[in-house]
Amino acid sequence: MSSSTLANTSSTARVQNLISSWGLLVLLIGLFLLFSILKADTFLTAFTFNSVLNARSIYALLALAVMIPLAANHFDLSVASVLGFAQVLANGLQTQQGLSWQVAVGIIVVGGGLVGFINGLLVSRAGVSSFIATLGSGTVLLGLNQWYTGGQQVIGSLPESFTALSGMIPGIGIPVVVLYVAAFAVLLWIVFEYLPIGRFLYIIGDNPRAADLMGINSARYITLAFVASGVLAAFAGVILQAQLLVGQSTVGQEMLLPAFTGALLGVTSVRPGRANVGGTLLAVAVLAIAVTGLSQLGAPFFVEPLFNGAMLITTVGLAEYSRRRRERKSVGG
Repeated sequence: MSSSTLANTSSTARVQNLISSWGLLVLLIGLFLLFSILKADTFLTAFTFNSVLNARSIYALLALAVMIPLAANHFDLSVASVLGFAQVLANGLQTQQGLSWQVAVGIIVVGGGLVGFINGLLVSRAGVSSFIATLGSGTVLLGLNQWYTGGQQVIGSLPESFTALSGMIPGIGIPVVVLYVAAFAVLLWIVFEYLPIGRFLYIIGDNPRAADLMGINSARYITLAFVASGVLAAFAGVILQAQLLVGQSTVGQEMLLPAFTGALLGVTSVRPGRANVGGTLLAVAVLAIAVTGLSQLGAPFFVEPLFNGAMLITTVGLAEYSRRRRERKSVGG
């Protein structure tokens, strides 16, 4: 092969890698510019900006929760039920059981970790598929949620110190929930980029057999991943209740698809082929901008689930196509 051909091949590969890594960012910028032109009077406003940040930050937290066990190639379908029950308990434990908000939040977060621990044991020790295990635990939580609420709203006066958890950052004018997303994102980025546990989860996800041969305690790290996922989902539920101020047993399930779409779409960006923090946040931002822009253009209410579902199918299809290409190249090489 001539040197010019090699150079062209190398250049093409670099362009493909660049597009693969930062395609979501380009799409995000393109969507932002498009809707800024089409709906400049409503899209480019502080109200829209803060509304998107306030609402979609909860989706970002839930997507990060999904991302953690996804790094080990496991799915946590219980995150939406954990969030839903957490937001009900955040109200009920204060207004019905008379606990302080600090104690209530502590119980809820520990409870989320316990659900994750049970999920982890079912998957890593009992050998139950993560899809089945978390679907089952999520359904149980949904039933407990309906039992606790009786299918009714949980209403009561919440202290200002609790509702301030979802307030605005003084002097900046943006929702404080953005800080929570940033904090968890930085923490998870450090874990997955620089700490052994992050590398171990990636190895487990890529090749469980190789992880065993390397002496990695897969059961321990898989369980820890599910515990972290449960804790983060429970925390997201607490913050959601600080926004809603009313406990609703029907809230939470509608967030599962967008959260999984964000986490799976994130696998295709920044570090293609691996669940990662940057890609997940970019994916959530793309979904948020797209849904907001389409809504302001007059799209009906059912466009959001249609869009999220189509994006999920497309994402999984592209990921599978990329995986098969890599396998063919490795075989051919």
